[in-house]
Amino acid sequence: MNDPNTARAQADPIITVTNLIKQFGRFAALRGVTASFEAGRLYGVLGENGAGKTTLLRVLAGLVRPTRGTVAILGKGDPREACREFGYMAHPSLLYDEMSGMENVRYFARLYGIQNDARCAQSITAVGLDPELGRPVGQYSQGMRQRMSLARALLHDPKILLLDEPFSNVDIRSAREMVKLLAHMRDQGKTVFVVTHQASLLDGAADQFVWMQAGEIINRTPDRKYMETA
Repeated sequence: MNDPNTARAQADPIITVTNLIKQFGRFAALRGVTASFEAGRLYGVLGENGAGKTTLLRVLAGLVRPTRGTVAILGKGDPREACREFGYMAHPSLLYDEMSGMENVRYFARLYGIQNDARCAQSITAVGLDPELGRPVGQYSQGMRQRMSLARALLHDPKILLLDEPFSNVDIRSAREMVKLLAHMRDQGKTVFVVTHQASLLDGAADQFVWMQAGEIINRTPDRKYMETA
């Protein structure tokens, strides 16, 4: 799948985690995770509920601090120092219900210093929505809210995308279009992490599936079906 002659094939890791532990009280959500991830790859992060997938994404995004261990991203030892290079999409859409989609994206664009409405419209169009749709986001379907949340994550052209259940309640056609968009971004050299329970959507698009269980990475495979039939 990986062509060394393209921007996707880069040997140096963009993210390295070492002995990563995250405890919430007595519960260990991450248990000594050590791994590295290359730039220009699309990673599907799989596992049952409580496996540690979302916690790993939140630690990488700098939203929670690890209890122990280290995280190095883009050569920086604190993920928060690289926060402008992340596009993070949480499982909840975290949109302002009383605002339109364009108003939501425009608001977050200003936080990044982006004053260009054309950029906002482009990110909305990229996920298959109409930037001129004037009704409040609170009247959107859940699938539309998910796509608008992805548009928000894309608008500042991040190097790394961290997406938690981006296909939740999205119709199959729209979800496949989202996967095509993510694969295209990967082909442009971006690193994409997708936590999902709909792993089949990533067949043919993901470079690697990262399998988690009880706070640990238990396997990394090029084929989702490898673990399903093991």
